[in-house]
Amino acid sequence: VFAAPWQAQAFALAVKLSEQGHFTWKEWASALADELSAAEKRGEPDDGSHYYNHWVAALERLVTEKGLTELPALEERKDAWAEAFRHTPHGKPVVLRNQD
Repeated sequence: VFAAPWQAQAFALAVKLSEQGHFTWKEWASALADELSAAEKRGEPDDGSHYYNHWVAALERLVTEKGLTELPALEERKDAWAEAFRHTPHGKPVVLRNQD
């Protein structure tokens, strides 16, 4: 069902956060529907290739709206992962250094 491990992880994270009461599944479905609708309006193809990107975008929106993190902290962490990825040799595990 998942094309890459990160997709399964994003799925599991959304399920777990909902189970823990951070948001309802109805709120989750609405956030995902909003992301998919926005993608359609931008003219993105509806071929399923970006589905989990929208899943992550919806998850990011919900965790900031619900106060689980703040947007600047989320963006900083995403940038740190991207930087770590760029500096990791092919075939080696990505290591995210502590930001403190």
